Amino acid sequence: MTLKKIQTDQAPQAIGPYSQAIDLGDLVFVSGQIPLDPESMEVVTGDITAQTEQVMKNLQAILTEAGLTFANVAKFTIYITNMDDFAAINTAYAKFLTEPYPARATVEVSKLPKGVNVEMDVIAKR
Repeated sequence: MTLKKIQTDQAPQAIGPYSQAIDLGDLVFVSGQIPLDPESMEVVTGDITAQTEQVMKNLQAILTEAGLTFANVAKFTIYITNMDDFAAINTAYAKFLTEPYPARATVEVSKLPKGVNVEMDVIAKR
């Protein structure tokens, strides 16, 4: 099995020792994305909706680089710092997807990188 690194300038650069995504042929594992603007590498301003939309755009850019779309995503994991934001996150998230929706887990965590309120990672299938 050969690991292939997926890299695009259209999404934030890794802020640690990891790849934006790893392509295993049939499966693509996209690292957790936070609401960073890819050009400035700064957290987007705005509420949880704005943060969620930026995360989705970052994921979309990485999937595009891999030749995929959200229709290829089998599983999302969403990490949020406040479960009270669940409904707003759901609304923003749903704008990017069509049925059949991917499997998903949503987990409340105490803290995320750079003090953001949402992070998501995905597993996609070719």
